[in-house]
Amino acid sequence: MKIDVQHIQKRGKAGWRYRRKVPEALRAILGAREILKPLGSTEAEALRNWPKVHAQAEKMLAEATKRAKAPSPLQHGPLTAVDQFQLGQKAIRELLLDPEWVGGDGDHDPERIARDVIAEGIAAKYPLDEDGYPVGIGTRDRAVLEALAYGARQQRPEPTLADARKQYEKDKVKDDDKKQKQVARIFGLVKDALGRDRTLRGLKRADAREVLDHMLATGLAASSVDRYLNIVRSAFDHAVREFDLTGLLNPFAKLEAVTKDKAAPDRSLRRPFTPEELAAVNARMTLLARPDLRNVWRILEGTGCRLAEVAGLRVADVQIDHAIPHVVVEWHDDRRIKNKVSRRNVPLIGDALEAAKEALEAAKGQAMLFPAYGRKDGAGSASAALGKHVRACVKDPKVTTHSLRHLMKDRMRLGGVSKTDQDIVLGHSSGSVGEDYGGDLMVLLEVGKRALEKALGLQ
Repeated sequence: MKIDVQHIQKRGKAGWRYRRKVPEALRAILGAREILKPLGSTEAEALRNWPKVHAQAEKMLAEATKRAKAPSPLQHGPLTAVDQFQLGQKAIRELLLDPEWVGGDGDHDPERIARDVIAEGIAAKYPLDEDGYPVGIGTRDRAVLEALAYGARQQRPEPTLADARKQYEKDKVKDDDKKQKQVARIFGLVKDALGRDRTLRGLKRADAREVLDHMLATGLAASSVDRYLNIVRSAFDHAVREFDLTGLLNPFAKLEAVTKDKAAPDRSLRRPFTPEELAAVNARMTLLARPDLRNVWRILEGTGCRLAEVAGLRVADVQIDHAIPHVVVEWHDDRRIKNKVSRRNVPLIGDALEAAKEALEAAKGQAMLFPAYGRKDGAGSASAALGKHVRACVKDPKVTTHSLRHLMKDRMRLGGVSKTDQDIVLGHSSGSVGEDYGGDLMVLLEVGKRALEKALGLQ
């Protein structure tokens, strides 16, 4: 029997496979030159599996094509002078021309002849004016023509704030939609304050203060302005490294908004639940919340973890069969934790342990403990859902889901738990955890368990 369908290949004893070339324009997006999928060991099996595999390949290519055509936040706006310079230099390399050519040797110079021929080919794509010069040359072609004409004599443009933003987005933000929008808003405010794009070397402290004043004038809280300025500082420092601007001082360094607002303690912005408030929310959660959301809440209350730490737990992070049951809080692709100190093992006792067991049973066959929330922006969805239950019972805006963490802190203090032992459970940095206990897992788990038992009155 002869199989007469597209993209199929016989591989000797290995059987049949689906093999399809990825268009060159889509290879960077898909990260592959070909789509290769096994179809089966026999012709009949291959024919049976081909429609499904082919449909998957079609969908994959269609999505890649859509992504290729969609405007990317990392490619927004017109090309900067630095962009154009880099385009020209890239073209010189791809054309295998001499990047160090500076001209000379008259009309018989082979390098000049090659460059002239290529330039004439580019110019031939455009109409000529009455004097015989091409008109309407595109930005990209103009960049290549300038690189061809000037060679190594072409001066590298001074990087600007727009270049700093693009480099920061490319290297640090990548495909994080939420961060892309935040960076766009921040640099929009910077541009509004300064009136136009500015070279990094030309920025002065007075300019940075203009940005600060403008951000405050828009009504942003001082704490928000400080967060925005942190990103501007980071983007500037990153550009200094990437564009070889060694020695250039950052005009945004140590620039802060109103310090009294920034210094406001977290406790003045949030407070723990009272016993009555917590009882009311727990009753509502029991009656009205979805089982997975209810289990998230129970683990939060019994561990003092941050919401993102619990919402992003994988099934593999829950160690129920360990001598001391616990959850592993660590960085992974579906959950970013606050900092290195936040990576820890948190014991599970009492109701939190029962909630974890129920969550494991419900998550059988899943990678994430809470599939509805163990995804990008999932913690935000969990926060919104929990927040509705909290606000239905407690009107004080200082009481939020995060108040459970404050409550655990207070319970530990009242239970006589030392600051170092509190930090083991909560993931705060005291600088003494490693000195007091080293890195022994069992010791840390035992200390954490005792701390939670004291806090929850389960001794």
